Amino acid sequence: MPRETIQTPHAPAAIGPYSQAIAVDRMVFLSGQIPLDPQSGQLVEGGIEAQAKQAFTNLKAVCEAAGGRLDNCVKLTLFLTDLQDFAVVNQTMQSFFEAPYPARSTIQVSALPRGASFEVEAIMIR
Repeated sequence: MPRETIQTPHAPAAIGPYSQAIAVDRMVFLSGQIPLDPQSGQLVEGGIEAQAKQAFTNLKAVCEAAGGRLDNCVKLTLFLTDLQDFAVVNQTMQSFFEAPYPARSTIQVSALPRGASFEVEAIMIR
């Protein structure tokens, strides 16, 4: 089955051997987005709320590059370095998504690339 590589300058470039997203038919698998500013390539400042907002903004840009919207996401995986930030991330997520919300898993991890506190990956149907 053919795969389509999704790439946009409106989200950070991959920092390893992976694509921002891969589409197979109507399914789009979006790589994890950390809170890097796509222009500077630097981690945003301002704590977990600013980091979650930037990561969701990056995810939105990749969704749009794939021909979809955040509301087309059917599954999210959230990675937090501190589950104490769970409520803030939930509140931030609600400013990007509307009900019915995607299915979701949230995992606490010991570390994320570039010292980020938050990362989000998704599966989207376009």
